[in-house]
Amino acid sequence: MPELPEVEALREFLDEHLVGKEIARALPVAISVLKTYDPPLSALDGTAVTAVDRHGKFLDIAAGGLHLLIHLARAGWLQWRDVLPSGPPRPGKGPLALRVALTGGDGFDLTEAGTTKRLAVHLVRDPADVPGVARLGPDPLAGDFDRDAFAALLAGERRQVKGALRDQSLIAGIGNAYSDEILHAARMSPFKPVQNLTEDETTALYEAMRATLREAVERSHHVAAGRLKAEKKSGLRVHGRTGEACPVCGDTIREVSYRDSSLQYCPTCQTGGKPLADRRLSRLLK
Repeated sequence: MPELPEVEALREFLDEHLVGKEIARALPVAISVLKTYDPPLSALDGTAVTAVDRHGKFLDIAAGGLHLLIHLARAGWLQWRDVLPSGPPRPGKGPLALRVALTGGDGFDLTEAGTTKRLAVHLVRDPADVPGVARLGPDPLAGDFDRDAFAALLAGERRQVKGALRDQSLIAGIGNAYSDEILHAARMSPFKPVQNLTEDETTALYEAMRATLREAVERSHHVAAGRLKAEKKSGLRVHGRTGEACPVCGDTIREVSYRDSSLQYCPTCQTGGKPLADRRLSRLLK
């Protein structure tokens, strides 16, 4: 799933390629992708793109006083095309979900792999009209999001730290992959209860979060949209690397599997050398 660093890189890419250009048409191909109908998608026809912003994992393309909000979900992606096909896209079983064509002949496609369709596009007058945007917590890389603000968010939490990091209403933009990376950098178990964090551990977690996300954003800086997925994978230390050696201590990276996801961690770095059991049997590790 694209997370804050990749979506920020896409925002930067689209800012360079879209702003000032005129939209010829926005064409939905998969019926499930469009989540709003007023205003209609045709309201974008002939409008000029004025800005591209990001809200957590949402891309926000502003044009004609409207906002095209895109959430790529788990399997969605954006593919830029210098020259779009001349004919209209045909609905079918392929991955194409929506096409935005510019008057210059270029534009982009939104695609989604797999059978579970969660990619979402909203056309609204105000980004806050999208419930997923309205409920977002603060951006973890915002200039005013300091250690004390982070600690205040965690106050009163009664859940495991990985779940807290992934909660978009608490902190915007962090998903499964970067929560694994942040916890590895902080040398902290994903199952540690938030309420058990000491002041020093809260500081370490905050610093690991900021550093991990900043480094990922920097790696993605000026990377073409088509190469962002590979760039993300190459920069991950533990996530998706089950069975490989930890780059810090050399221990074998382990995994805890869930029904539709998994987490990765290093026992030596994060859990005192103790492998975590299956989620149904695990005890919370301090």
